Amino acid sequence: MHDFTLTTYQALLDGLQRAGFGFQTFEGFLKKPEEHVAILRHDVDDRKLHSLEFARIQHRRGIRGSYFFRMVPQSFDPDVILEIHGMGHEIGYHYEDMDFAGGNPHEAIRLFEKHLQTLRNLVPVTTICMHGSPRSRYDNKDVWKHYSYQNYGIIGEPYFDLDFSKIFYLTDTGRRWDGHKVSVRDKVPDYFGLSFHSTHDIIRRLRPGSFPKQVMFNFHPQRWTDDRRLWLQEKYSQTVKNWVKYHLIRLR
Repeated sequence: MHDFTLTTYQALLDGLQRAGFGFQTFEGFLKKPEEHVAILRHDVDDRKLHSLEFARIQHRRGIRGSYFFRMVPQSFDPDVILEIHGMGHEIGYHYEDMDFAGGNPHEAIRLFEKHLQTLRNLVPVTTICMHGSPRSRYDNKDVWKHYSYQNYGIIGEPYFDLDFSKIFYLTDTGRRWDGHKVSVRDKVPDYFGLSFHSTHDIIRRLRPGSFPKQVMFNFHPQRWTDDRRLWLQEKYSQTVKNWVKYHLIRLR
């Protein structure tokens, strides 16, 4: 069974449920964290309909996830956002305003306010998460060196408001689960000493006592498909991106 397919994704959900994990949105976890829980975070960077399919799969299983949308056409789509929200999932803002503003924090906060309001005109939004913008020299989180997101009714940003020494963080950045060497900004310190390359590696480890009780998964749904042509396209495209990002990291 190939990795990064919807079939494999559903096998992961099966494995988490068999292992006794509950599911919370990021917002729900911040308000009242459960002891044995998986937070399913989705960065909607591209191919927004893939995220819609993820949301439907979860909804059929009674699972709620968190979906962070960018303000670009390949992500932001009112119909998609409303349908995902209507299934009970959390909607957040996947901000990249320092990149849009060319590194100017004052212009960035103006754009942040505008974009957040655009999203809030559709659905309630109480959480945000930075977009890594790997090709940019600007870190989108740097806007918060000058301003406070709490002033905008935001209760959480994962990279600031989660204790990753207690919450195991797994991200499919680089189209692999051990892609820290090709991740420019989507990474946190390693407190657990666990490493998984494939989704199947994770599923095999999901046994009580051998896997952390609290985990945040970060998915990029554009990478996951049962369409053979798209699957191959994404695989080879990501190989090139990983090579570029690896050398960018070394240069920086």
